Amino acid sequence: MRASWEVFRVFLLLGLTSFGGPIAHLGFFQKEFVERRRWLASDTYAELIALCQFLPGPASSQAGFAIGLHRAGLTGALAAWLAFTLPSAIIMIALASGLALFEPGDYEGAVRALKAAAVGVVAWAVWGMARSLTPDWQRLLIAALAVATTLGLPLLLGLTAVGQIGAIVLGALLAPLLVPKVAVQTGSPLALPFHRRGGLLAGGLFLALLMGLPFMAWLSPATWLTISDAMYRAGALVFGGGHVVLPLLHAETVATGMMDEDTFLAGYGAAQALPGPLFAFGGFVGTVAGGIGIGLLALTIIFLPGMLILLAILPFWARVRENQRLRRHLAGVNAAVVGILAAAFYDPVLTAGIADWRDGLIALAVLTTLATGRLPIWLLIIIAAGAGWFIY
Repeated sequence: MRASWEVFRVFLLLGLTSFGGPIAHLGFFQKEFVERRRWLASDTYAELIALCQFLPGPASSQAGFAIGLHRAGLTGALAAWLAFTLPSAIIMIALASGLALFEPGDYEGAVRALKAAAVGVVAWAVWGMARSLTPDWQRLLIAALAVATTLGLPLLLGLTAVGQIGAIVLGALLAPLLVPKVAVQTGSPLALPFHRRGGLLAGGLFLALLMGLPFMAWLSPATWLTISDAMYRAGALVFGGGHVVLPLLHAETVATGMMDEDTFLAGYGAAQALPGPLFAFGGFVGTVAGGIGIGLLALTIIFLPGMLILLAILPFWARVRENQRLRRHLAGVNAAVVGILAAAFYDPVLTAGIADWRDGLIALAVLTTLATGRLPIWLLIIIAAGAGWFIY
């Protein structure tokens, strides 16, 4: 218990001070847990980061979860996630609860600027993923086919989830035919106190929820099921976490009429300026859709798939990292996710965010600044929102 409390205390401080997104979070973790506290050796930490970047879910939160698991078992893992997420989650849920106090005209210009800024942010995030996950023409082809599948299947069948899941399956099936040999990881394996039977249970639960929640939401229109389905799939399909969750959540909420565009972008902009994980935005979405209870459910569900798949893989990672065939399948899935996000970027992020030259100018300015690395994303979002008060 003492170890779990120590984990909670350290991660709570990080949750209050870790601005700058997942890459910055991992830098904070390196200084705190490798250099200062020496909870992990540097090579073990590098192995953990490689794994979290390779899996779907919020990479920095997964890394924190694994560090807590390593330090104090499952209670330590839960303490790490809760403490790191709590500050931003409280603010996001409180913001969603208080939005009704304002008139849309009070923040119309700022929200329009946030729409345009989101185009630049998501474009940069998808481009960064594409560079790392589709480095050759074969995986670019898988990504292109995934775009077609993501956009085409919903038109035929009427379910967004079918397009996304279909693209993932397509990527896995095409990988043995198209993906070149993937380099096997070297270095010391990550050792954590979690056994293979528990890994199999976590993996089975991950797949059961991924396949079962869309069906349950289709059978029942209950808000909690609809939100659970949307949040779970968003959390399950985002690699590296962070900003690329925007198009997936937008497609499941704004595009379906669950909330309006202005409210969505107002919450997303606020999330950019907060410390801690951007996935706390899920609490905002759930609270707007159904109140604080649904907000807490959404907050939990959006993180759940990333943690389940991490628990599922950890006991087997030493074998996976040395298995050429499995790594090729996973590489094909990664390429398909790039296609899914590219499709979601086009519609609805681009189509909703760019209406005239002013929108395009803001999006281009954000994208250019991100490419130069001169300003962090959270500061860019604040600047864009402020500019919206003057140019619209």
